[in-house]
Amino acid sequence: MITVLVVDDQPLVRQAVRDILTDSGGIRVVGDASNGREAVRAAAELAPDVVLMDIRMPELDGIAATEQICAGPTGATTRVLVLTTFEEDEYVVAALRAGASGFIGKGAEPEDIVRAVHTIHLGEALLSSAATRALVQRFVRRQSPRAGAWEDEGLDRLTEREREVFLLVARGLTNQEIAAELVISAHTAKTHVNRIMAKVHARDRAHLVILAYESGLVTARP
Repeated sequence: MITVLVVDDQPLVRQAVRDILTDSGGIRVVGDASNGREAVRAAAELAPDVVLMDIRMPELDGIAATEQICAGPTGATTRVLVLTTFEEDEYVVAALRAGASGFIGKGAEPEDIVRAVHTIHLGEALLSSAATRALVQRFVRRQSPRAGAWEDEGLDRLTEREREVFLLVARGLTNQEIAAELVISAHTAKTHVNRIMAKVHARDRAHLVILAYESGLVTARP
């Protein structure tokens, strides 16, 4: 049973998401919050597996709340899924930087929201990978690769094969797709991804995508 905390400043949205998840089976909504400050407290008290986080909220916005939750006592086990309208590009990227594991639009179909929660909980893939890459590209194109990123993040310790896998993760490929691309087993692909995350101290695949662009390993397209 996956436990979920729903965070949104609109009561109707909270109730709608709660109903969708409760009716799906296999998911239990353990609480909700109307702002970021409440979300941080609830996450610490309830230790949910997944937090569905709105971005724009009073008192403490979703980005700041995400950062506090990911750095808090349950940060190692609680994953944050951002609820967004996809128009707020910089806000989404900022949420990913703060520790969010992915994002999904508020207008998504109920089954997509349920699937998103399961996917984030499993940590198998970054949600909406194509859209995420587009957002990251548009945002990091304005910046130069961060000086010293290779050494600071441990990227210089990656083997040639791990660097290949890292590039494919940054493109948004799943373990199965990476396996097909490199003609290896899905288990081997997953092992490579886990080793990469350990070497560069990444929280998840979303964090790997951010690092790939920040370090200059992947260059944003014009």
